[in-house]
Amino acid sequence: MRRVRARMLEFLWQHFYTSFLRFWLKWFIRQVTRKCELQRICSGYKQGAPRTVQAEYSLESSKNKVLRAALNVEENMVEECAEAIMMEKKVVSQKDPTFKLNLQVCLLQISGYKRLYVSVEDLRKQMFDSEKAEHENMLLKLWDLLVPSVKLESRITKQWGDIGFQGDDPKTDFRGMGMLGLTNLVFFSENYTDVARQVLSHSNHPKLGYSYAIVGINLTEMAYSLLKSGALKPHFYNTVPQSPKLEHFHQLYCYLAYEFDKFWIEEKPESIMEFNRYREKFHDQVKKQLEEPDVTLYLRVDCK
Repeated sequence: MRRVRARMLEFLWQHFYTSFLRFWLKWFIRQVTRKCELQRICSGYKQGAPRTVQAEYSLESSKNKVLRAALNVEENMVEECAEAIMMEKKVVSQKDPTFKLNLQVCLLQISGYKRLYVSVEDLRKQMFDSEKAEHENMLLKLWDLLVPSVKLESRITKQWGDIGFQGDDPKTDFRGMGMLGLTNLVFFSENYTDVARQVLSHSNHPKLGYSYAIVGINLTEMAYSLLKSGALKPHFYNTVPQSPKLEHFHQLYCYLAYEFDKFWIEEKPESIMEFNRYREKFHDQVKKQLEEPDVTLYLRVDCK
């Protein structure tokens, strides 16, 4: 009962703040500082997530159509959009010469994150098709990158199990994440070949082994869910000064693939049957990292 009351009070306060109090607080502060909220954000927070997160909240909370439209501005219209906001808020460039540029960076990151999600979702929905040469070639490329010294006996073979697929034909394992899963695996293997082979060797450990490809696809799902929920915003806002692209998402996947392997080895699970528990523990660790305002999830390889 107390919990219900607490939630009700929180809801009422939030409603009161957003619909009434926030407006008058903004009005009062502007009279004192002679700056609109976006100006105060762009000058008062350092570049990256601290600034862009605040700017995004300000735009989302606004009832002004020009400001709300800025959340989904096209990349080639960002400068024009920033100028429209300045006109709407009566911001004079001579009095605040850095505002326009700082605002443009925020708009690029905010709208770019939304476009990135659309691109990732499109790739996820694209199912692996054996009839498409592009898909088949990508799958064979994965094998050649990971085990170049071994030739596949045939397209459908138990050898796929050597790199962590479940059956004789890997296409069945891509159903959940579609071509996004395969693209992530190939990107990791192509851009961090030595690291990917090292991770593969760890996955074949007699006691701490796991299915490399299946776990990789599972990590794709983790990256996808973090992107969809918005949890990756601080990371991308801190690491990409413009609009984040698919390559940046693939780089984030590489970080997860490498860090999960380290995590698994350090945790020393009793068996692969405990995968779900340790997967959730790793997921929680990543989410906690993403709560830090200065978070940057870069793949940093240990030098040994």
